[in-house]
Amino acid sequence: MKASIVDLRYHSKEVLQALDRNEEVTILYRGKEKGTIVPKRSQSTPGSVMKHPFFGSLKVDDEVNAVIDKVRSMRY
Repeated sequence: MKASIVDLRYHSKEVLQALDRNEEVTILYRGKEKGTIVPKRSQSTPGSVMKHPFFGSLKVDDEVNAVIDKVRSMRY
């Protein structure tokens, strides 16, 4: 769907309905494309707590350090 700035202001209900139908809305300003509104994708459900790297990490101090080092290594 293509919508002008005026459409966003006066016909926002139709724009939101297009997003509900998973359509992308292209925003036009003076006939030129300025951007695109993309519908939000449904987020996947979180996994099991037991699969989280910190689950049960307080058992032994060595395990805690190993898990923290593993998680921090992804940053760099």
